[in-house]
Amino acid sequence: MKVAIVAPLVSAIREPNRGGSQAFVSDLARGLLGRGHDVHLYAASGSEVLGVEVIDTGVDPQALESTLYRAARGPAAAESGAAERAFASVYRAVRRESYDVVHNHAFDAPAVTLATELRAPVLHTLHLPPDAVLAGALRQAARHGPRPTVAAVSAFHADAWRRVARVDAILPPYIPTRSIDWSPAAGQSAIFAGRLSPEKGAAEAIRIALAARIRIDVYGDCYDVDYTREQIDPRREDPGVCVRPGVPRRSLWEAMAAAAVVLCPARWDEPFGMVAAEAQACGTPVVAFRRGALGEVIVDGETGWLVAPDDIDAAADAVTRAAALSRSKCREHAESNLDLERSLDAHEQLYTQVANAGTGVAIGG
Repeated sequence: MKVAIVAPLVSAIREPNRGGSQAFVSDLARGLLGRGHDVHLYAASGSEVLGVEVIDTGVDPQALESTLYRAARGPAAAESGAAERAFASVYRAVRRESYDVVHNHAFDAPAVTLATELRAPVLHTLHLPPDAVLAGALRQAARHGPRPTVAAVSAFHADAWRRVARVDAILPPYIPTRSIDWSPAAGQSAIFAGRLSPEKGAAEAIRIALAARIRIDVYGDCYDVDYTREQIDPRREDPGVCVRPGVPRRSLWEAMAAAAVVLCPARWDEPFGMVAAEAQACGTPVVAFRRGALGEVIVDGETGWLVAPDDIDAAADAVTRAAALSRSKCREHAESNLDLERSLDAHEQLYTQVANAGTGVAIGG
């Protein structure tokens, strides 16, 4: 099968990736290639994925900086014509080839509306929480051509989106556990990994670690300038707190495997929770706020602890109890339930149905 994957254009697809969706696009492209499919990855300039044919769209990700997602306001593509120009250029390039399926992972409304001009059937994976602008774009696309197939990334995510748009399937962004080494021995520190923005909870992770009297390494790059300056920068000199830049995934996995616990105190309804999945593949239990799909990724009381949102004291107590959890069970859960091969199976099944139908199809998720 010949597949075009359209990546988010707000950042280059290369290590260290800006977010989980970018990392998964790389995993998906490589995984499909490994299964014998012909894959072209359309991405912003500067992208590089080992072994994958990356089509440079000529889009400078800095030109789309104003469209970056902010949890407080949602996608901002409607505020700028930059996204429309970028995706018009991308889809012109896509139309030069003949594909069985075009799979869009971009968050922007123009990525949905302009895809109606493509000859191939289109699948859109929604990676972010429900948004009125994007929901409107999906409805507009359905009115102006064959209805595109729409996928969410978890059951929770699908339920949330179905309040505002039709969702046909669930395609979880599972992780390449076979590429992740794990450790049966717990370390002495906590880890937080994610963009430095309010919804990811880096500041809360620091507070939890300090309350639990455990050292914490925070891995992440500035995403929200004000948040980083006000909430993270003042903690850089705190004893037991080390704020590090984002690192390539293998380096992060090594750090996770050497940690006692990984903290995911999300302050939004997490659509999936890739860091929590990767932590368990490393053998490391997770302490998280019970938000979004994290309850689908973590087995409460077995591979981690889920506590009430924003309850710092409960999370700190859970950190002290994480040592009692089996690291081998964390690894087994990731191998059995969160492995990329399962996601590739689901993608192949959906691609085949969409390609055979020649249009978007209603598929239960």
